[in-house]
Amino acid sequence: MILIIYAHPYSQHSHANKRMIEQAKEIDGVEVRSLYQRYPDFNIDVAAEQEALSRADLIVWQHPMQWYSVPPLLKLWIDKVLSHGWAYGHGGTALHGKSLLWAVTTGGSEHHFEIGQFPGFDVLAQPLQSTAIYCGMTWLPPFVMHDTFVCDDETLMAKARRYRQTLIEWQETHHG
Repeated sequence: MILIIYAHPYSQHSHANKRMIEQAKEIDGVEVRSLYQRYPDFNIDVAAEQEALSRADLIVWQHPMQWYSVPPLLKLWIDKVLSHGWAYGHGGTALHGKSLLWAVTTGGSEHHFEIGQFPGFDVLAQPLQSTAIYCGMTWLPPFVMHDTFVCDDETLMAKARRYRQTLIEWQETHHG
């Protein structure tokens, strides 16, 4: 099963993520958990989230990039749900062997991320990649959709179909 943890604080205004979710929902065996719809008060049901994760083979963290990071509710979700003794630490093996895909959209181009001493988009993935590895998950190459503020509908749909194909290829590789 593919579990998409979707964290878009303004999903009603989304163009790219909306199309990505629509494409993903067409695939059998995909469950989408929209954090901002489920937890508008930021009161996360940790047991329900852990139960959903336990059913998944592939976990996807999908969100728009916000100030070079994840939206605040996704950060809180990671802090609460990936708890010591469950996801890591002594006895924390619940996520071992699962795969993690970071699916992120950005309003700017790749060139917007060529700043600082260590430029490039990959450096932004390091905290999430480290989290996955620490929890015993397999980190997959991120799916990144840049330029979403300036893409026309046709381009957004093509990129969303590529996202769908990425999920299908993972499914076929791991489950025939």
